[in-house]
Amino acid sequence: MSSASARLLKLFEGHRLTPTQRRIAHCMVRRADDAPFLSSVELADLAGVSQPSVTRFAVALGFDGYPALRRHLRETEPGEGAETGPDGDPANGVNEYQQAVHAEIENLRHLAGLLADPAPVERAGALLAASRPLPVLGLRAAAAQAGGFAYFAAKVHPDVRLLTEGGSMLLDRIDGCVRAGATALLCFALPRHPRETVEALDHAREAGLTVVTVADSAFAPVARPGDLLLPAAVGTALAFDTACSPMMLGRVLLEAMCDGLPDAQARLEEFDARASERGLFAE
Repeated sequence: MSSASARLLKLFEGHRLTPTQRRIAHCMVRRADDAPFLSSVELADLAGVSQPSVTRFAVALGFDGYPALRRHLRETEPGEGAETGPDGDPANGVNEYQQAVHAEIENLRHLAGLLADPAPVERAGALLAASRPLPVLGLRAAAAQAGGFAYFAAKVHPDVRLLTEGGSMLLDRIDGCVRAGATALLCFALPRHPRETVEALDHAREAGLTVVTVADSAFAPVARPGDLLLPAAVGTALAFDTACSPMMLGRVLLEAMCDGLPDAQARLEEFDARASERGLFAE
């Protein structure tokens, strides 16, 4: 990776960019040597976006507009802000895909640090284990995380109800869970946060459910006082977010929930026996 590319990656790091804005960022990294001299129209053509998108991109980075961003790039000294690898070595030869993996590894390290205090996860596991049924909510980008959790949770929890579709039926389904005896709701909330997720959680709280949320930040727009919020950062180095840390935290929550279900092991053994009888798996 050239020093110019490394400086650009450093500039973009930590900013919440839309997929269109990330496309512009990736184009600039690929054309790092030319980037300080491209007009907004030229950059828009190269990235395949509109010229106003380039302006909004510059503003998202904290500049008054694209001219200010270009001026900043021109004024940056060639040796300034050189990127280093995860062990402090120069990042020469590390491409943008490897950079994204390194960033995700750092997110996992940060999660490991948070888990040094297991009390919040243990409390969450107990709440989820005690809820009958257990609604698991995840809309749009978070649907995959909610689905993965619900798939495994159903092997040990007697009644897991997956909520991954918004619309007018969502609040009805939450009400149905409450009527059936639910006491807690698990939500996976990832950027960009759908307004429907915020509304669904407000409804769940009003209905008396304790909300446990896995979110990308403690300051996510879904957070409310009284919730049990467990943060797990997402990666932002690629065109679309990567969610290794939220997935890992979901598996940790499953482990903690199993500790609160006395018959969890028996249920797993029963499933394995039935799966073997049915020849469910190829191995």
